[in-house]
Amino acid sequence: MSPDLLLIGTFLIALLLGVPVAIALGLGGVVGIVAGLPTVMLGTLGTNTYNSVAKYPLIAIPLFIFTGLIFERAGVAASLVRFAQAIIGPRHGGLTVVAVLVCLIMGGMSGSGPADAAAVAMVMLPSMRKAGYPQPFSASLIAASSSTAILIPPSIALILYSIVVPGVDLRALFAAGLFPGILAGLSLLVPALYLARKYGWEDPKDVERPEFWPSFRAAIPALFAPVIILGGLRSGLFTPTEAAVVAVAYGLAVGCLVYRNLSLKDLYTLATEAAVTSGVVMFIIALAGIFAWAGTTLGTFQHLANALLSLSENSWVLLGLVMVLVLIAGMLLDAVSIYLILTPIIIPLMNHFGWNPVWFGILLAMNIAIGQFTPPVAVNLMVTTRIANIRLEHTLGWAAIFIAAMAVSLLLVMLFPAIALWLPEQLGFVVGKW
Repeated sequence: MSPDLLLIGTFLIALLLGVPVAIALGLGGVVGIVAGLPTVMLGTLGTNTYNSVAKYPLIAIPLFIFTGLIFERAGVAASLVRFAQAIIGPRHGGLTVVAVLVCLIMGGMSGSGPADAAAVAMVMLPSMRKAGYPQPFSASLIAASSSTAILIPPSIALILYSIVVPGVDLRALFAAGLFPGILAGLSLLVPALYLARKYGWEDPKDVERPEFWPSFRAAIPALFAPVIILGGLRSGLFTPTEAAVVAVAYGLAVGCLVYRNLSLKDLYTLATEAAVTSGVVMFIIALAGIFAWAGTTLGTFQHLANALLSLSENSWVLLGLVMVLVLIAGMLLDAVSIYLILTPIIIPLMNHFGWNPVWFGILLAMNIAIGQFTPPVAVNLMVTTRIANIRLEHTLGWAAIFIAAMAVSLLLVMLFPAIALWLPEQLGFVVGKW
């Protein structure tokens, strides 16, 4: 059996047997090295794992994870919900608009879909249940809306993509994800508002409208977080990695001094949780380095890319196939694993067809976002259904509606790259040719 088949086959079999993704990646890489390279090459294992994580931009990942946890526990979501309710006012479907809007803003703080889903679901689900919304619908809507966190800067997934794909400006990626993220949120609102009005959910007479100015003052600290991060990046005041440090400091100030919901004990708990989550992510990245080095050295990724190219020379056909492949992967794996596994295979295709790397990175992120609330794994949906205390199967019909809606927004960004690339170009970031 060829080393290529052993590399890929070992990884897939390990996954099917329930082996953690990180171990499966490392095991596949080791088998590939033993099968196709001199045994002495096993001496590169330590170097490859170290080189995979010894990258300055990766410092931003644990810091943004910590930031997301701080904002989640500080009561930021509650203040944003009240402010959004003050803006939207009592109307059929008003709470659906509030849920999507708050998810978009929270995504600009956490960079993580599950963290976004947990924070918003805790606040919104009781209000939506009281207004007459079915819990499976509410859980599906929040899970889908929170998936936009992978697009709205700062995005942990986009940080990783900028490291895996050489020469991509992370600032351009952050800017490019903004409009597609908003578009994805708006696409979810279309069916949500239609269904709310069709079934008469949320009688405007039973909904109280918070006072605008008090709710606005309470929400100002939360609203400033994305402004500080993006404004600092645009002005050159700090790099994306330094932006993560600023975000942590700002989150601590908001949680401890403004909302005063965080104690020293809470900070210790949050720091521990962030360290554990970051450790898992870094462990995956480290062992994926073995898999990536083995696949590159053996030529496995190039062979797989050539096999895909043999199916068709039409760039749109190949792009469609790649999107389907990423969607299937998104249904089963987390965003970090998908980028590390599939990007080395996709880069040759991207170079062959001249796909813009920034635009293509956003397409991957949108596709992975859909996967975050698509069963069987559906990590965001698992979070919201657990909080709603309902079974995942009850949400399948509603989730299918939102999957179709977000797929339309993905198709629009595919057909009109300017949706993603206009803003980074206007801000003066390098986006390449398109």
